[in-house]
Amino acid sequence: QVQLVESGGGLVQAGGSLRLSCAASGRTLSSYAMGWFRQAPGKEREFVAAISWSGGSTYYTDSVKGRFTISRDNAKNTVYLQMNSLKPEDAAVYYCAARWGVPTKTPGQYVYWGQGTQVTVSS
Repeated sequence: QVQLVESGGGLVQAGGSLRLSCAASGRTLSSYAMGWFRQAPGKEREFVAAISWSGGSTYYTDSVKGRFTISRDNAKNTVYLQMNSLKPEDAAVYYCAARWGVPTKTPGQYVYWGQGTQVTVSS
């Protein structure tokens, strides 16, 4: 069993930056591919970014490419999402998730989820 806890969300002005963290307990994260997803009110949960267990491969949805960076520190059992040049449309609850195998973009393929952290972007 893996417990995931996100942190780092908050209120930021458009153009600003936030760094989300996802800390794991229960098991080492080094065996898992990790993903970040987000869900805005009235919308489905959507893929944001994912990273392989080694950190050697990363994937992003088109709308965040060049602005967001996913990374991981397996020694700290933590995954990060650096978000720069934030836009109002980035506002959502952000979730991290873990799965065995390769990273995917499908929420249903992830086994473990955190409780989410709110990101609000003011225009």
